[in-house]
Amino acid sequence: MEQEQYLEFEKPIAEMESKIEGLRHLSATEDGVSIAEEISRLQKKVEKQINQLYAKLTPWQKTQVARHPDRPHCLDYIDGLITDFTLLAGDRLFAEDAAIVGGIGRFQGHSVMVIGQEKGCDIETRLKHSFGMAKPEGYRKAIRLMKMADRFGLPVITFVDTAGAFPGIEGEERGQAEAIASCIDECFAVRVPVISCVIGEGGSGGAIALATANRLLMLSNSIYSVISPEGCASILWRDGAQAQKAAEALHLTAEDLKEYGVIDEIIQEPAGGAHRAKKETVETVGNAIFRHLTEMMKMDRDKIRRDREEKFMKMTRMQA
Repeated sequence: MEQEQYLEFEKPIAEMESKIEGLRHLSATEDGVSIAEEISRLQKKVEKQINQLYAKLTPWQKTQVARHPDRPHCLDYIDGLITDFTLLAGDRLFAEDAAIVGGIGRFQGHSVMVIGQEKGCDIETRLKHSFGMAKPEGYRKAIRLMKMADRFGLPVITFVDTAGAFPGIEGEERGQAEAIASCIDECFAVRVPVISCVIGEGGSGGAIALATANRLLMLSNSIYSVISPEGCASILWRDGAQAQKAAEALHLTAEDLKEYGVIDEIIQEPAGGAHRAKKETVETVGNAIFRHLTEMMKMDRDKIRRDREEKFMKMTRMQA
């Protein structure tokens, strides 16, 4: 059985679940008390503790949950929601970048193009996918796939989960900023529905490149920001240890972003976060995407593009 990974603020839960696991190894009663009854009592206590903790998470705690290594990633959503998926690779200019995965498949009876950032689930896959931090060729691959989707009238579904674009010198040498800007431009240009969901960490331009959508959804414990809390703290206070303070100042939670009109819907996660109920989370996200896609499919192609432009123009209008 895979070891449960607990976050710092989940220590009370870890202690109780450890005690439950210990009791499960006993096969008789002790002091006349039924072990099964004691396990049931502790499980109810754990559920109550989880609900109480997750009902009042701070922005920094939500950042930790968004980065949880057991959280479902892009490939989990593709496996759970997309049938007949065919992976498409390469940007036809330089190379393949596994940090961004994309391809054609079937979603609830519709042929779709799926593009997303994949972080990986263990050391080997994290290195393979560069922890979800794409180089320019990754964004140029996304551009190629969006052009293909537009040509064949395929709705685009994107899954956003990245700390940001790859920060190494190779990215700068090959035009990282231009690639991200061109990807955003292509998102505006396509005349098919673009539905995006922030499933974990939505960081900087690397996230915006795939989140320039008609409808932007966000899991309740995900984050979406122009910079990571650590990066912000390093710039403002010259101290990465001030990340918790930065997380509060950045207003990066789903609730904040919904209030500001940046996102369109908050998808509530199961109690304890998406990492505790992967299958349920994937299904819930799929239902939300299908609902918005059904609505968008009723529009003609020019209206779909105008809808996307108007959405982002509204964000630029400052209130008096």
